Amino acid sequence: MAAAAYTSSLETLDQKRYFFTHLGLSERLLERCLGEALSAGGDFADLYFEAVTSTSLGIDEGIVKTASQGISVGCGIRVLSGERTGFAYTDDLSADRLLKAARTAALIASGPQTQRVEGFTQAPNSPSLYPITGVTADAAISEKLKLIERADKAARAFDPRITQVRASINDELRRILIAASDGTFASDTQPLARLNVFVIAKDVTNTARGTSGGGGRVTLDFFAQPGKTPEHFAREAARTAILQLGAIAAPAGEMEVVLGPGWPGVLLHEAVGHGLEADFNRKKTSAFSGLIGQQVASSKVTVVDNGRMPGRRGSLNIDDEGNATQETVLIENGILRGYLSDKLSSRLMNMPNTGSGRRESYSAIPMPRMTNTYMLSGEDDPGDILKSVKRGLYAVNFGGGQVDITNGKFVFSASEAYLIEDGVITAPVKGATLIGNGPEALKHVSMVGNDLALDEGIGTCGKSGQSVPVGVGMPTIKLDKMTVGGTGR
Repeated sequence: MAAAAYTSSLETLDQKRYFFTHLGLSERLLERCLGEALSAGGDFADLYFEAVTSTSLGIDEGIVKTASQGISVGCGIRVLSGERTGFAYTDDLSADRLLKAARTAALIASGPQTQRVEGFTQAPNSPSLYPITGVTADAAISEKLKLIERADKAARAFDPRITQVRASINDELRRILIAASDGTFASDTQPLARLNVFVIAKDVTNTARGTSGGGGRVTLDFFAQPGKTPEHFAREAARTAILQLGAIAAPAGEMEVVLGPGWPGVLLHEAVGHGLEADFNRKKTSAFSGLIGQQVASSKVTVVDNGRMPGRRGSLNIDDEGNATQETVLIENGILRGYLSDKLSSRLMNMPNTGSGRRESYSAIPMPRMTNTYMLSGEDDPGDILKSVKRGLYAVNFGGGQVDITNGKFVFSASEAYLIEDGVITAPVKGATLIGNGPEALKHVSMVGNDLALDEGIGTCGKSGQSVPVGVGMPTIKLDKMTVGGTGR
């Protein structure tokens, strides 16, 4: 579906009026709040209004164990003065409480007021990247419950060694409005849904776990598409758990490593992506600081961050500062081209604003964050990549990982991996970890497949205590050497 087909002009107008008609705001009140925020000086101020409705359902052992619905409404008020940030928030949108929060945020600044706030510039309408009507949040609880009951049934039917199943579905509809002293006035309505399945498998001697799931900024119909059904995710979770029951211990040492397409892009996100966020580079705490224009990866590597992909979990019509998101080339043919920036970093570093200012909620300040981050396809056939490996590891899926952005060092655990012997995939392995340095690892990429895939829509990224939905992806790639941790030979 084309992005422009999602939203009518009437729906767009309703987005912009929601906070006025339903929550009693007015442009005059926004101007007064911004005036108070800048009353002690300050270079810039913005207001971030948010209203979120959410639902969460979960079943465990075939029984509904969790069911909740919630509504959250509030406003965060920020003042920038040089490199300093003043911030206050309130869940009471009365004029008195908003003005008090604005005065609190103003305390960071000192000096006479230098700006006058007089009206706003309406952001031009842009095609919507996701639906507004018919979203998962509007569906009946009973319809959502049927989805996870189907997942539970399918996982149990996969194999008698599946002993425990948990399935859940979470969705929300987030409405935001941003007004700023530079005249910014923008709004958006953002749906989000995710279905998860977790299983435990047991045999006589071993216990293994498997997970799967998917979603995005979608309607409930998404889970009726081939490859997106509850049964598909349930069987994937069960398959990986059963596979681990018969897996051998992963070998240890330096070897060739092939990463599969799709979710393995999480390694790229963590080991490289965070280091390319502008705030870390402004503070010179990133391994990529000062390297724009230099070779930081193999010439076969091109990495982009793209917030403009219809329906994707990490996509946004606008960021949380009211700027349109965009496709940003971070690394091009191995050369570092730029960073992801927000308004503060853009101003302090004299660089373009990439529309990457994101926040977890109205109670948090925005910072540069990724949206959908992935490596572009190359020209190699995935089969040829595997055939080129004498002895190595094929990592198809990943669990958790840790990264130190100051030096790029990472440790990731592979939840599904196999040995490659003489160009052939052989035994599944367990306990494999990939250990390396992000910038250095990318220099060892020798082959890049023509099979770019994105994840199923399950990614959540944490930074400085804030979590936001993201997407990752990559094609099949070969690294000529990487350290693999394991207990086998």
